[in-house]
Amino acid sequence: MKTPSRCWWCGTDPLYVRYHDEEWGRPVTDDRRLYEKVCLEGFQSGLSWLTILRKRENFRAAFHDFDFERVARYTARDVERLLKNEGIIRHRGKIESTINNAKRARELRDEAGSLSSYFERWQPAASSRPRRITRDVLMTMAVTPESTALSKDLRKRGWIFVGPTTIYAFMQAVGLVNDHVDTCDFRKVGRTVERKR
Repeated sequence: MKTPSRCWWCGTDPLYVRYHDEEWGRPVTDDRRLYEKVCLEGFQSGLSWLTILRKRENFRAAFHDFDFERVARYTARDVERLLKNEGIIRHRGKIESTINNAKRARELRDEAGSLSSYFERWQPAASSRPRRITRDVLMTMAVTPESTALSKDLRKRGWIFVGPTTIYAFMQAVGLVNDHVDTCDFRKVGRTVERKR
């Protein structure tokens, strides 16, 4: 059986390959999973995504499976509990941002109807995207006008750890853009997320 052609960044680590093949770039509409992705992208800042993937189940256990209704009620005692949890990234600012962002997620859900509805508004038109997606092209796209605008709007709403680079990685992960390279066999999976506007 032929080995699929993949994006270069997932390498050969089985966990990373599975993430690439089964998750990355596929549309996410579940609000809890969208909140999780925003939070984990924030935790990833300064680290490799593989580090986060290896700890993801620990994060889910520590933050009640990213139930933002529940996380929004966390107190200073919960922050101290999490700072002692060796299974996650023990960074006070990132932990506190996860709690803060849970409160902001509730507000956004109440305003927009769902996080999914809100984030979908920021999906770029297919016509604004590069005609070819290559490694070289992606290396110049750590930030885009859409990720900058979304980051600015989230920060205006009180979200933390949502800079333009973090938000572009989030947009890639949840299928708001299809950044599988043209030679990747999984690019066609992401085509369903590109809208013509």
